[in-house]
Amino acid sequence: MSQPNNMLNLNDDNRDICKNMIKQHEDNLKFLNSQSNRLDESIFDLQVSLGRYYSNNVIMPENGNGAFHTEEETAEQILKKENSAASVFSWLKANAQTSNLALTKDVVGVVAMLAKVESDDLSRILSEFLGLETMLAIVCGTYEGVNALEKYDPEGLINCNGGLHGIGSSIGKRINGRFAVICLEDLRPFVGGFVPDDPQKKLALPKPRLPNGECPPGFLDYAVNMIHLDTKYLSFLTASGLGLRETLFYGLFSRLQIYKTRNEMLLALPCIRDGALSLDGGMIRKCGMFALGSRKDVEVKFPLISGESGVPPNYIEAEDAVRKLQWEKSKLDADIQREQQLLDYRKGNFTRQA
Repeated sequence: MSQPNNMLNLNDDNRDICKNMIKQHEDNLKFLNSQSNRLDESIFDLQVSLGRYYSNNVIMPENGNGAFHTEEETAEQILKKENSAASVFSWLKANAQTSNLALTKDVVGVVAMLAKVESDDLSRILSEFLGLETMLAIVCGTYEGVNALEKYDPEGLINCNGGLHGIGSSIGKRINGRFAVICLEDLRPFVGGFVPDDPQKKLALPKPRLPNGECPPGFLDYAVNMIHLDTKYLSFLTASGLGLRETLFYGLFSRLQIYKTRNEMLLALPCIRDGALSLDGGMIRKCGMFALGSRKDVEVKFPLISGESGVPPNYIEAEDAVRKLQWEKSKLDADIQREQQLLDYRKGNFTRQA
């Protein structure tokens, strides 16, 4: 009788050992997969920076291609829109005698002058997406500033001698038609944090993910994080302590995604919710709404960043880092495959013993 009992105990011991081994392999797989995901994130971040370089996102003024345009040139284009409110406001700010008028004390600026971008391609597509009216929109901090721009008579008609209309008439720049004004305190701001240690205070938006969990190829960043704020605008805060990126530009772009090419943008359709643009002219205004046909250049565009702020500080090192991380990832993938095979083997043994 003792022999069958010994065999039974031995089988129980074997099952316990097998269970422990299965648990160990499952824990190993969980750890290896977390390491693999971490490497994927690091590789992606480096490839985004390098991808911007490859797609000529940085246009240098000395390259002679004629694409580079400055803040002064953007201001000149605004002034050429002589019968626009933006032109009148820009004229006021450019003249010392009128630059400090109470009328403009709450005005932050014109949308086109409040940010810069890294390339002509990006400037063209963002400006086209917003359209001329929005590019020329006047931005105020509060409704008090909005109210100061236009006055009305007792019948509710515009008083052409008051507000911005009055200034325009006095300098021979009569404002025609409607003009857009954005009130920062009335915008719904981004709710969330910033990218840690980012000098531009970019918004901490999660990367888009395809149904398989991967970030779509060709994704560069969200439009709201691809605009560059000069120091004076980076330090600007509303009365509620909010900056221009999380109020104005999040209001204009929301989670608009930017891709290198139209084909890559279209492949990413499953994870596009608030629209997408590509540097070669592709445009999805929002989910389900495509803009087809020939692209149209907007006369007033965002100026470009001068210098090399868009190029990774150590470009060669960045390429080497990507290659090293990809090599580590391939080794890790092999370890995951082996661990999965061992787990399957142990589970098969356990099933046969049961």
